[in-house]
Amino acid sequence: MEKICVAVRVRPSTSEDSFNGSFWKVEENRITLHRTHDTPLSGSSYAFDHIFDESSTNASVYNLLTKDIIHAALDGFNGTAFAYGQTSSGKTFTMNGSETDPGVIPRAVKDLFEKMERMSDREFLIRVSYMEIYNEEINDLLTVENQKLQIHESLERGVFVAGLREEVVNNAEQVLNLINAGEVNRHFGETNMNVRSSRSHTIFRMVIESKGKDSNSSSDCSISDVVRVSVLNLVDLAGSERIAKTGADGVRLKEGKSINKSLMILGNVINKLSDGSKQRYTSFGLTLMYND
Repeated sequence: MEKICVAVRVRPSTSEDSFNGSFWKVEENRITLHRTHDTPLSGSSYAFDHIFDESSTNASVYNLLTKDIIHAALDGFNGTAFAYGQTSSGKTFTMNGSETDPGVIPRAVKDLFEKMERMSDREFLIRVSYMEIYNEEINDLLTVENQKLQIHESLERGVFVAGLREEVVNNAEQVLNLINAGEVNRHFGETNMNVRSSRSHTIFRMVIESKGKDSNSSSDCSISDVVRVSVLNLVDLAGSERIAKTGADGVRLKEGKSINKSLMILGNVINKLSDGSKQRYTSFGLTLMYND
């Protein structure tokens, strides 16, 4: 199973958008920047796999795009979903949501455990971790003492973060409580564009191991299907910034430079992946992009 899906979500217009005299017009899977007199600007029309307009909900985003990623992870496929875009465009709201409209992450967690309960022929072991990348350093959000962690690679584990705390979990409530505890330790700050601006990228990671309940006794069960291991990454990226708009200085300025640097590198990685049409991938991907 191989798929990379890119969607764009248009946030409701703000007073600043009205002042600039422009708006985004959505037509099926294409979005175009228009002036108020409804004339499209040259070179400002873009096509995506899916486009969600201003009236869309987190539920619609999850059901159309992310649900398949979660279900594929239970079948042994790696998966990643992340939101990318300008600061104050609604990425954290899409990933975390609110009490009335839960985001991608809480919906994914609940859906995963509900589907696991229905898969009565398999046994599961779920391990979760929660980290942030702040000023180019990796911090463990579940253990405050675990700061400035290092990335390593081995034949047995592949690429991993040394010293990152992992918790074995048994239900959705336990996972959501860990996420809430981790959010308390995350770096936030105020800028001219956002009262509560994410100053770090966060990665919520779930390692899903499963095996057939009768795999030890059934001669029909293939060896490759005895144990499945997959990794699900749910990422809330900090937003790209323009210093002139955010009014950042001092610590905020340093944070903004680190954020933009890491997003640039991420863009380079995505470009390399998309260039190699002959390359093969084993992960599901969802990218939610936001209008600037």
